[in-house]
Amino acid sequence: MGTVGRLLLPRFRGVHASGTAVSYKEAEVKLRSQKEKAEVLLSLHTNGKLLVLPNVWNPIGARILEKKGFPAVATASAAISASLGYQDGEKIKRATAIDLIGRIARIVDVPVTADIETGYAESLSELEVTAQQVVESGAVGVNIEDGLEWEGGLRAIEDQCQRISAFRKFAERCGVHLVINARTDSFVSSSFTTKEEAMEEAVARAKAFAEAGADCFYPIGPGDEITVRLLRDRIKSPINILVSPTAAPLDIMREIGVNRVSFGPYLFRSCTRKFADIVDGLLTAGDYFSFSDMMSRAEIGEYLLTGHE
Repeated sequence: MGTVGRLLLPRFRGVHASGTAVSYKEAEVKLRSQKEKAEVLLSLHTNGKLLVLPNVWNPIGARILEKKGFPAVATASAAISASLGYQDGEKIKRATAIDLIGRIARIVDVPVTADIETGYAESLSELEVTAQQVVESGAVGVNIEDGLEWEGGLRAIEDQCQRISAFRKFAERCGVHLVINARTDSFVSSSFTTKEEAMEEAVARAKAFAEAGADCFYPIGPGDEITVRLLRDRIKSPINILVSPTAAPLDIMREIGVNRVSFGPYLFRSCTRKFADIVDGLLTAGDYFSFSDMMSRAEIGEYLLTGHE
């Protein structure tokens, strides 16, 4: 364990989700377990199988995925922000995001990868603070993006590579190989007028990001079979595709050789639509039939911890 890893151990001390005090020894075991989870998450990107990651925004969602057999859990920044009443784009504080990521990571035994947007930091020194807090939260992977929301453009390749490299180096000093999923917004950026230009930029960034230390490349936007095949043919790194109702089916993604698919805020939006439909029914029909298929208290209890916070 590196020096930084030893320094981090006291920060793991405190109270476990079960309500019991966490000793220094238990903190050391936790950090070792975190390292193992990171190795598991990395292997899920390189084992030749498609990693399917529905994204969550709260701890019970993570528990449901784990109980259903998903090998890892991913968060979605847009879903987390919206669930708290804010727009996406780092509109919530870093501390708020990290707190929720930590709650999700602590409640499951499977690896958790966190969407940290652009890193909640502009300077490399502040980005290192984010990296430290991510490691301390218990997450073992991150999404970090290159989009500049306020400009509609992209961060320069050189700058983004510096940020990826800084994140990688700090995590390695902690003794944890955070799985970095490097997102590019080239396909949704106003910087490019044609899909061909966006493709060329994506290919260039995939290579540069991998050399900087990224484990997976995430070109957000395209989900159609033709574009995904082109990306797979031209990019050597593992690829993450955001899937939507109009994207190619999972069987096609497997056949193409996509390594990972995620759903961003779509699961959250679907659940929110269901909530809105239920309350609309109360207003218009005035009945309670929409509650007939709800989970029982016992069923909900299967996904909850029995101790104190």
